[in-house]
Amino acid sequence: MDALLDFARGPLFRFSFAILVLGLLRILILDIWGIIEALRKTDDKKIPWKLVSIRTLEWFVPVRKVFSNRPIYSSLSILFHVGLLLVPIFLYAHISLWKGTVGFGWPALPKLWADILTLLAIGTALALFTGRIISKTSSFLSRKQDYLWPLILVIPFLTGFICANAGVSPVLYRICMLTHILSAEIIFVLIPFTKIAHCIIMPLSQLVATIAWKFPPETDEAVCTTLNKKGAPV
Repeated sequence: MDALLDFARGPLFRFSFAILVLGLLRILILDIWGIIEALRKTDDKKIPWKLVSIRTLEWFVPVRKVFSNRPIYSSLSILFHVGLLLVPIFLYAHISLWKGTVGFGWPALPKLWADILTLLAIGTALALFTGRIISKTSSFLSRKQDYLWPLILVIPFLTGFICANAGVSPVLYRICMLTHILSAEIIFVLIPFTKIAHCIIMPLSQLVATIAWKFPPETDEAVCTTLNKKGAPV
């Protein structure tokens, strides 16, 4: 078991993290290339940077929109993302592991706050999963991965909380720690190939949407050709 833990903490972690970084970098490069190509083809190359910046900030901090549409779901989603992002990055044990690997770290969350945010992430993830099942609208719009992701993301939080707080036997501790590490590494590998990749796509979404409305000159003809309506009276 110890050898398997060392392998999971070492080579397997570096491999899964490399897939995560390279996969997200590929998505980012393709998005930026698409933006450049769209700008190259359009005559109107002016971009309202102020408007794009404001809308992007509103996406990062969607406080104004929380109570306008599905307030309960939106509130749960925001709280879930707060725990989901802060705990893995600012947990003391994770920072120590990172510092031991690359030689530098950053300030950590107090343990009490880390525990609260961990429980918050677990509770809101289960609430979001339950809401998707109960709500007819959410069920209609949801795909299989929309149900699986909250449950998958709960595993490293739950096992990590048990390892940090529960007085379990050494054997059970090792099993929970191995599950914690392996589940996190599976998430790393899945992120670039699933909807969770929106973490790298969404910051560019407002810019992409703005440029998408700057149709190139040949757009009308291309659409008519695709619809087999070329030459038809308007």
